[in-house]
Amino acid sequence: MTAADPKFEIRLAHHESDFLAAQRLRYNVFVTELGGDGDLVDHEARLERDIFDPYYDHLVLIDHSRNADDLDHVVGVYRLMRSDQADKIGNFYCESEYDLSPLKAKGRKLLELGRSCLHADYRGGMAMFHLWNALATYVLEHDVEILFGVASFHGINVDAIKEPLSFLYHTHLAPPDLRVRVLKKHYQNMNLLPLDQIDRREAMVATPALIKAYLRLGGLVGDGAFVDIKFNTTDVFMLMDTNRMNENQRRRIVEGRKA
Repeated sequence: MTAADPKFEIRLAHHESDFLAAQRLRYNVFVTELGGDGDLVDHEARLERDIFDPYYDHLVLIDHSRNADDLDHVVGVYRLMRSDQADKIGNFYCESEYDLSPLKAKGRKLLELGRSCLHADYRGGMAMFHLWNALATYVLEHDVEILFGVASFHGINVDAIKEPLSFLYHTHLAPPDLRVRVLKKHYQNMNLLPLDQIDRREAMVATPALIKAYLRLGGLVGDGAFVDIKFNTTDVFMLMDTNRMNENQRRRIVEGRKA
């Protein structure tokens, strides 16, 4: 499959079948593959959902060669919530885990990214390229200034990922004015190894692809990890400030809009 494949379409979900197909894909990835769960997960219908879904924009990548009747046509998802949307529900999704006051105090336009996933058959190909291009367009159209969200390591054994967690802390920690911190009751220290005891290559190999993609766009991490028992993940807070991107990083966003 290529970027020019006419079977691909990417859009904001606007049909009920799109929403349900997005939740079906999330179920297949987060529940079936990764062993997660949640209060509103519908195991009988195989839908991963929560109370925040109605307030988000759902960016869906569709392959029209797949069967829409079986909710199989959505092969990629990004869940997006702007500041004005969060105001309607009172908070962002990740505020149950993180103190967002450093970002909110800026008075800048925020965008929370979440529930990013791809169908297993589309990983390593052009699918993520489509999602990133559409996300770039969305950011520019809505004048978003700071993007943020949670990216995850699979599993809840922090000791097994102490090298990549420590490397992120030492090399990509957000500056104090943007440094979001895990809520005290959930705080898991990321500074588990001194920098001189970390093998940079091994740390990056052990870092999930999504986190590495954010880092390439100038992504920074918050202070502390969150161990999410329900989702069987260890979460890291990621943010990207469009004002702090270098020229190459900014060009990727602009080129995404042209694509």
